[in-house]
Amino acid sequence: MPSASGSEKLNVGLIGYGMAGRTFHAPLIQACTELDLTAVVSRNAERVLRDLPGVEVLRRLEDLLERDAIDLVVIATPNATHFDTAQAAIEAGKHVVVDKPFTLTLAEARQLEAQASAARRLLSVFHNRRWDSDFLTLKAMLEAETLGRVVSLESRFDRFWPSVTDQWRDQSQPGAGIWYDLGPHLLDQARALFGMPREILLDLVTMRDGAEVDDHFFVLLKYDRLRVSLSAGSLVAEPTPRFRVHGTRGSYVTYGLDPQEAWLRQGRAPTPYWGLDPSPGGLRLDEGKNTLVDRAVTAIPGDYCAFYAGIAAALQKGTPSPVTPSEAIEVMLLLEKGLDSDYHGRWVKFQESGKTPLESCCDSLT
Repeated sequence: MPSASGSEKLNVGLIGYGMAGRTFHAPLIQACTELDLTAVVSRNAERVLRDLPGVEVLRRLEDLLERDAIDLVVIATPNATHFDTAQAAIEAGKHVVVDKPFTLTLAEARQLEAQASAARRLLSVFHNRRWDSDFLTLKAMLEAETLGRVVSLESRFDRFWPSVTDQWRDQSQPGAGIWYDLGPHLLDQARALFGMPREILLDLVTMRDGAEVDDHFFVLLKYDRLRVSLSAGSLVAEPTPRFRVHGTRGSYVTYGLDPQEAWLRQGRAPTPYWGLDPSPGGLRLDEGKNTLVDRAVTAIPGDYCAFYAGIAAALQKGTPSPVTPSEAIEVMLLLEKGLDSDYHGRWVKFQESGKTPLESCCDSLT
């Protein structure tokens, strides 16, 4: 598909230039040779132009959506604005990428999917953690059945941020808190590895002094013969395992986060193989006769650029989108069912006998 302006590259308009827009989306869009970051909607023109000289800065969303030459709109605004902004962009005939979480509610996500489908517009969600080095390495292990049948997986995003900020993520408003911030990452990874669970149990906590929103969560996902635990905390100073996975042939444990986010925050531009994890973790396998042997782990490089390369290929060549609306909707379902579980203090089921996962997911929350 050629650009609306007739050029070979697709013209991209970025909405929002806060942490997500500045740290992730702008550099990754610029690293994609098939995309051209043409305009940014921001109230801080000075900061945008300091980082992106030559890019046009607009103050209003409407000014961007009126530009026929803009092919793709990327939404990197606060969570509560995702739905309205994406809806307006689709109505304006634009293809759309939304930063995670997709929306605030499952109903909003489904409405956007239906709207984009009717308009024949691409709609995707930036679930970039599918391209973490540790996740790709673990995924390859599971596909090769290196650990045998996996029986448990623990996945954590921990940090030590004791101070409550004045940013919107720490304020009492829709879409704030750690569940909607880090929950989508961990839930999407678990869903990508194992599919949708049978049940979910969530415990949300507000731990920091002066905190207005949740800053810690622990969630269990129940599968037939597998248990997945996901957690994130803001008062964890001691390093904890990023992944701890146990199977019938052995275990895999890794520490530390994929380096791509840290490098992007430092202003380093993406380069080939830049996402290689320097600490790929430890693998201990059963070699028979109750003999456990430590094996070296070959890390697969992380590659956040693959997301936007996939978006460009989907628009230009008709290949599958790197993150489909239906996948993002499943993450929204997990988020919502999790909230239902925390509110009622019990396990919440996804699937009932005789129903497909999507059919049972459509049931109203109880």
